[in-house]
Amino acid sequence: MEHKGTVTLTTDRLILRRYRIEDADTAYRNWLSSETVTRFLTWTPHRSVAESQEYIQSVIDRYGDTEYTWVIEEKDSGEVVGAIGVNSFSEDTAACEIGYCLSDSRWGRGYMTEAFTRVIGYLFDEVGFNRVFSTHDVNNPASGRVMEKCGLRYEGTMRQAARNNQGICDQVIRAKLKDDK
Repeated sequence: MEHKGTVTLTTDRLILRRYRIEDADTAYRNWLSSETVTRFLTWTPHRSVAESQEYIQSVIDRYGDTEYTWVIEEKDSGEVVGAIGVNSFSEDTAACEIGYCLSDSRWGRGYMTEAFTRVIGYLFDEVGFNRVFSTHDVNNPASGRVMEKCGLRYEGTMRQAARNNQGICDQVIRAKLKDDK
């Protein structure tokens, strides 16, 4: 693998880029403080813009060759509307886990599928990962549909394998290999 870190990626409607501290207000308003967005996530909604600034600064401080965290910006509005990134990876197996979240005001527009597809291409073609996987709570099938649209195949359901803001949950795992068509 040839780690390159978080480089700017574009799609027809989106710019995937590094966080900037000035994103804090909009990120807080659009998704970081949302109980709806974080319902099936492992972190609780931020209680203040200051908390979002702290979080964003921690991501900025980690940027380097092995940090893959993008903020999702709409090209038309210039507004940040979500985030996507590598939660963890293994050099031994050239595998990585992707996590994502999007402002609920942008749900149903195909933004996350567009962003995730672009990130997968970058991770396979530019960095050299062989396997990309992601998980979701069985009670969040919309997240599973995003994964399916991006070509991730169902691998199984792990019973009571995770904890999120709803409590202990069954977790679906889906993955895509570089050679998958």
